[in-house]
Amino acid sequence: MRADASSGRGPAPAIIAAPIEPIYRAVVARRNASFDRGRRVTRLPVPVVSVGNISVGGTGKTPMVMWCVRALRAAGRRPAIGMRGYGARVSKGVASPSDEQAEYLESLPGAPIAAAPDRASALRRLLREDKSVDGVVLDDGFQHRFVAGDVDIVLIDVTRDPFADRCLPAGWLREPVESLARAGVVALTHAERVSREAVETIRARVERVAPRARVFVSRHEWDGLEVGDESWPTSRLKGMRVLALCAVGNPGAFLAQARAAGAEVARESVRRDHAPYDGEAAARIVEQAAMLGCDGILTTSKDWVKLRPALEEIGAAGRSVPFVRPRLALAFDDEAGLRALLLASCGGAALLR
Repeated sequence: MRADASSGRGPAPAIIAAPIEPIYRAVVARRNASFDRGRRVTRLPVPVVSVGNISVGGTGKTPMVMWCVRALRAAGRRPAIGMRGYGARVSKGVASPSDEQAEYLESLPGAPIAAAPDRASALRRLLREDKSVDGVVLDDGFQHRFVAGDVDIVLIDVTRDPFADRCLPAGWLREPVESLARAGVVALTHAERVSREAVETIRARVERVAPRARVFVSRHEWDGLEVGDESWPTSRLKGMRVLALCAVGNPGAFLAQARAAGAEVARESVRRDHAPYDGEAAARIVEQAAMLGCDGILTTSKDWVKLRPALEEIGAAGRSVPFVRPRLALAFDDEAGLRALLLASCGGAALLR
């Protein structure tokens, strides 16, 4: 859990962080200057849409990547996803995908995925092997500048104003806010959790440092629930007693949405981002929920792809309390405008190879 990411305190004590922050900023500036000169940058033969952020923690990259892939598919494209694959494991000689890759595989059936720390090499190999791929959506690509992007979509969680934050380790910024000048699109996420005035204040600040970027506002909404093989309306959460379970970068957003939907949260079980689950952990979670008299265990899609195989290990013991997964959807203030910009960025001769 990254509780401090929303508290204003950085990951290191101030006495240590204060002298390190300017060194960190200098290293970032030098690295970006090298990329600006085109050093070590790979230009792929297809358009690349980069989705990223400038801060540590969950800003909504995964649902944004999914939105981009679906928008491109709806326009007749066949995009691949490029990602690092953080958290992938090898057990008994068998490699298993990271939680985010597993979520993409489940939510976007048939999507080609290149998951490797060296994304440029992995994507070049994928493009050689699959000639039908005509674009790439790069997950967490704003700092990964080894792959040139045709448009950078940068997400800012408006519940954590980056203009009031500092760079690592004094704060939670991966880059200074001035880096937003590289962005083609800035999406202000989680607008449902703050006032319109707060959103407009951040929008105005973004427009000052990134005058060429288009700014869009988005809300995270739950448009239904998945329970086993059934689909329920979100209204079923009202009055439901739940154990809320998550291992995501921004647990506060998940918990706030649970309560906003009317769920009675009997216990919060927040694990570190990308934390794995095994049969023992799953059994313990189900037992806790049963002891608390919960009607369900509310969890995220990112957690579910790891929980499902863990529950299979324990069989019937894992079915005594149902797992409830909200379907997350992004709603934009100008979805048509963002869709048009995305498609324009992916147009041109590069698609006609």
